Amino acid sequence: MTHAPRTRTAERPDERAADTRAPHAQPAPRKWWILTAVGVGTFMSALDASVVNTMLPIISRALGASVATIEWVVTAYLLVVSALLLGVGRLGDMRGHKTVYLSGFAVFVIGSALCGASPSAEMLIAFRALQGVGAAMLFASSPAILTKSFPSSERGRALGLQAMMTYLGLTTGPSLGGWLTGVFGWRSIFYINVPVGALAMALSWHFIPRERPSGRHERFDVSGGALFALGLTALLLALNQGHVWGWASAPVIALIVFAALVLAAFVRLELRITSPMLDLRLFHNRLFSASTVSAVLNYICVYTVVFILPFYLIQGRGLGPARAGLVMTAEPIVMVIAAPLSGALSDRIGSRLLSTGGMAILGVGLLLLARLQAQSSFTAILVALAVVGLGTGIFGSPNNSALMGSAPRERQGIAAAILATARNVGMVLGVGLAGAVFTSVLTHHHHTAAALFTAARASFIAAAIVAVVGMVTSMARDSGLETRRGRD
Repeated sequence: MTHAPRTRTAERPDERAADTRAPHAQPAPRKWWILTAVGVGTFMSALDASVVNTMLPIISRALGASVATIEWVVTAYLLVVSALLLGVGRLGDMRGHKTVYLSGFAVFVIGSALCGASPSAEMLIAFRALQGVGAAMLFASSPAILTKSFPSSERGRALGLQAMMTYLGLTTGPSLGGWLTGVFGWRSIFYINVPVGALAMALSWHFIPRERPSGRHERFDVSGGALFALGLTALLLALNQGHVWGWASAPVIALIVFAALVLAAFVRLELRITSPMLDLRLFHNRLFSASTVSAVLNYICVYTVVFILPFYLIQGRGLGPARAGLVMTAEPIVMVIAAPLSGALSDRIGSRLLSTGGMAILGVGLLLLARLQAQSSFTAILVALAVVGLGTGIFGSPNNSALMGSAPRERQGIAAAILATARNVGMVLGVGLAGAVFTSVLTHHHHTAAALFTAARASFIAAAIVAVVGMVTSMARDSGLETRRGRD
């Protein structure tokens, strides 16, 4: 089929940024009820992810599944979410974000109930994939809803409070999951999503306004959506399983080559058609591009810590899982405090200084983690994690606000999808980078007792280097395009 060349207009994404959305912002107190509704859903999804990850060993024993099999409970969810984000984000722009958001809740709640009733590991993996469909619809809609509901002068504050709900879910997840599992069994960690999801759906139905769809005369790019989903899934699968299969193994190399070819075909298609899945002109905006790249780099650093620190605490220091989980809460606790404050401050001074400073503090925290030894005090561990949490909390809300604010109103769903995709890609890259460095050093030192600490140190140093690159990309953004109170 021959596609007509896309008509170019003089309008640039940054020229239709936050100011065009200000008249559509909701009056108080309705906008705060919208934030509450979105916040409950954000808390639920973060809680679910942290609980499931923590309880995997127990689920594995209960279902008689191997570690290799039960890991797909997380992997299947991640792959489905990542593959669908762009498509459901575009659908929200075309048909309305409230409709997609409520549909996502319904799918997520149904998937949660089915996960709780799963008779086998294979069924649990399948229903976690269904959960991932709903989660993608939530992740690609919630930032767009908040950005449209709040004026540009309060956008950072709103996104910061949403981030706070994410960190609260991550903080309470391990302890709540452990309590639920101990009292009611592992299935309760999925069933708890049903009442919480029902509450969030009721609030969302009542308070989130139904908007006029902007894409009634545009066609949904099915081919582009399929190519993106296929290419990204292949890439993430290779990155996720590379440390298991071997980075130079035939399956990993084949997946990476296949992903490169498919994603290249996707870009070529998007440049030719009139209604693309992804408007690549968004990336002509330096603020949008720098914010996206910085988000990926930030998540690489964060998930290096998430992946490596349990090895240091449990295998290296001999802590039990419960105590190790308690130690690791130091990071999200600080993030809960820093994120809303940083978001509110970004409404006044912009994102460049805060995002760059946050990446710098994150880098310092990673270097502090790299200094940990076999006999380091728990105070040193907690301080290092607190510094990592402070840097991440300071970085996230201003960067998210800049990314969302630099996209035009009719592309808010795509912008939210790109933000969520950056998070997932960064997470997988972080685990892949950390796993590659960690296992390489362990192998080089023949898995001696001291090798674990050397491997952890090398992984944290590698992540600190990534944080330095993140400082550069954060500083490279054009803060003059940001709509806010005052100018840089």
